[in-house]
Amino acid sequence: MPSDAPFSFRSIALPVFLPTLLFSTGEGAILPIIPIAAHNLGASLALAGLVASMVMVGELAGDIPAGWVVSRIGERASMMGAAFVALGGILVCLAAPNPWVLLGGVLLIGVATAVFALARHAFMTTHVPLRYRARALSTLGGIFRGGWFIGPLIASAVITATGTPQSAFWIFAVGCTAAALSLLILPDPERKMHGHGSARAAAQAANRAEHQGLFRTIWAHRAVLLRMGSGVALVGAARSARTTLLPLWALSIGLGEANTALVIGIAGGVEFALFYTSGHIMDRWGRLWSVMPCMIGLGSGFVALAFVHDVPGRTAWFVGVVLVLSLANGMGSGIVMTLGADLAPRNSPAAFLGAWRFAGDGGQAAAPLLVAGLTAVASLPLASGVIGALSLLGAAILRRYIPRYVPHRPHPARETNERSEAA
Repeated sequence: MPSDAPFSFRSIALPVFLPTLLFSTGEGAILPIIPIAAHNLGASLALAGLVASMVMVGELAGDIPAGWVVSRIGERASMMGAAFVALGGILVCLAAPNPWVLLGGVLLIGVATAVFALARHAFMTTHVPLRYRARALSTLGGIFRGGWFIGPLIASAVITATGTPQSAFWIFAVGCTAAALSLLILPDPERKMHGHGSARAAAQAANRAEHQGLFRTIWAHRAVLLRMGSGVALVGAARSARTTLLPLWALSIGLGEANTALVIGIAGGVEFALFYTSGHIMDRWGRLWSVMPCMIGLGSGFVALAFVHDVPGRTAWFVGVVLVLSLANGMGSGIVMTLGADLAPRNSPAAFLGAWRFAGDGGQAAAPLLVAGLTAVASLPLASGVIGALSLLGAAILRRYIPRYVPHRPHPARETNERSEAA
């Protein structure tokens, strides 16, 4: 793309966001069904929970290798490969004779998801101008969340029609196939950005020549990964804790399954509605204006929840806190991807982003275990209070280090240089 060509979301929206929506919708269809499928194969509740957790474990295991894959073969090829790997995992799940084989298929799906998500993240990091970055990445996050919202609705209808939860895996298979076909048929956004023929080949050769390698990139940026990475790990932990703690809380106060699903579903809609607002705030006023309301709101909400378990009107308190948590989380939509894009080196973003996503996913994977452990040895309110304290600690860490590593507002000269380099 010539350096003076204006950037337009419309020019990349279909080829960038459609494959993401198709893949995430399929993934969303199977996420609620995995423990049920495991239980139908004879798994205990504990083993069914372990099988379900393999999606997150697979993503965590795949984050850093995904950086190597994307930096070697490019974003588009990586996403197509991830879609076919996910198809392989789906076939394993469909043919699984016992929970342990199902576990292996789910783990493979998690690894494929890590590669697909990192490839899309790396593309947006490299090609979207700085002034639009937060809006683009928060929109990307909104697309993922939209797919996870739509997928279960489709799965519910299909399962009702077929009478078997296994049919949800076929929805994911269709989603993966459609995503791969869309990547083949739609214009390659990388080609649009780099141009055609010799100019594009020269850009790719320059990228290969400048590429530092996976572990050299991680080592060179170890300080920022440790400091900022610890903050985003706590962001991931706070967000993941919501999905574990809130259903347990509803169960403990006797809310009922239908009402629990209704409350959490409404909260999810509120959160989804804020994704573009979050990006606009970050682009206009800076990253802190999004991350601080997010983490302080999450921390305060969890701390408040710890004190209302046994009070009169506890159901109303629960509903109120759930809405506060959804508003806070919605205000931080896209913040982890945006900060990763801000910090990633221009000559090797994929390797850095793999390590960056590993930090956030590590927090997401650890939080449910922490909630379960604290609930087992102490109480659910204590678990909520601890998560709240960790969220406030994450706010303090990011408040200290974001001004040091990420500029408050993009400087016009810097933005012009970056757009020229990307062209």
